[in-house]
Amino acid sequence: MIKIITTEDGSHSLYDEELNETYHSTRGARGESMHVFIREGLEYWLSKNQREEVCILEIGLGTGLNAFLTAQFAESRKMKVHFTSLEPFPIESQVYENLNFHTSTYEKELLQEIHKSEWEMEQVVTPFFKLKKTKTKLEDFSSDARFNIIYFDAFAPSKQPEVWSLENLEKCFSLLESGGALTTYCAQGQFKRNLAEAGFEVETLQGAMGKKEMVRGVIK
Repeated sequence: MIKIITTEDGSHSLYDEELNETYHSTRGARGESMHVFIREGLEYWLSKNQREEVCILEIGLGTGLNAFLTAQFAESRKMKVHFTSLEPFPIESQVYENLNFHTSTYEKELLQEIHKSEWEMEQVVTPFFKLKKTKTKLEDFSSDARFNIIYFDAFAPSKQPEVWSLENLEKCFSLLESGGALTTYCAQGQFKRNLAEAGFEVETLQGAMGKKEMVRGVIK
């Protein structure tokens, strides 16, 4: 059973009763996504790479919040984003239609378009944002394409340890171009050791919404 909950910054998250886990930080869903994925992921990568086009792989579409914020960022910067998101267990329409991430009719339609777009094929969501959703676990994902950034937004290692395995992180390393970055809210010790063993340079950063730490893995 999936329930909508309101986090401390007023934005919605979801609570999975079966896993006893939330999709975003209860301290602030929108704030966490902005900090971890937009600022320390997308903006960081752009500060190191002056490009007008970027390819992003997301592990866990979930509520669509990261994709939604990235699409808005792309629009504001007039830059093209190719966004691939893995989600083996999509949320139902009665859930995503009631999320409160939007502040305007346009934003509401943007979030709906992200969730309603076809699976397994790239869709033009806006002139600056192309989205490909795939109902695939990271363990089963393969791609000839290479990415600039990975948003690693799976459920916590305590809930889905298999997703955070060394093998999956080695796969992430192989999917990134030179200079690429993986960013995540997680700062678990074993995860950081696996990330380093997979070949990443590990950076421990200030966490979001009062959380002590988060992690970015970089390919130098």
